[in-house]
Amino acid sequence: MHSGSQPSQPSEPSQPSLTERRKTETRLDIARTAAALFVADGLRATRAEDIARAAGVAPRTFYRYFATKEESVAPLFTAGAQQWAEAVRRAPAELSVPDALRYAVTDALGAGGTGAVESLDWVRALLRMSAESPALRSVWADACHASEQTLLAVLGERAGGPAGPDLDLRLAAAVASAAVRVAVEAWAAGDASADASDGPAALAARCLAALDAFPWP
Repeated sequence: MHSGSQPSQPSEPSQPSLTERRKTETRLDIARTAAALFVADGLRATRAEDIARAAGVAPRTFYRYFATKEESVAPLFTAGAQQWAEAVRRAPAELSVPDALRYAVTDALGAGGTGAVESLDWVRALLRMSAESPALRSVWADACHASEQTLLAVLGERAGGPAGPDLDLRLAAAVASAAVRVAVEAWAAGDASADASDGPAALAARCLAALDAFPWP
């Protein structure tokens, strides 16, 4: 599985345009507003129109970005899930895949700043709500799948070849993504702080350590 090839330096992702950045900011603003209303008033009692009004946008603007109220928090799930996959891309090129994954969970899931803690707190609250909302669970599953696809591309870059046709790379991305997902979900179900010994980064490292025997590419 690519044992004879040297890892290439991961390529830098292209920078989004100003318009794309503004759209992303709008989506995140609506997502944070929605999450706050879900926590304050409950998922069932909160309408899409309530979210739009609180976010300062017209209902038609809300529906331009999101089809349902549950989908409105997708950017919060996606931001966290994508962040850890991108952290693998930023890991030093000389690291093995297992070491790059461990580097990434510390980078992305550690409580290294106020923003990280806030993001993790939102994810915890939303995951707890998803226990009684199939629609919200679907949003979380979609975010995890998107993160897995990003990780697959990153592992392909690190292996020095295309990710698409390689079954080993696909399996590696799926296994690593599942390990991190399980860790985040386990942490969200408990009461530990983000920087505790059983916080999301620590749990993810434990899950990944259990996979050390996996034949990584």
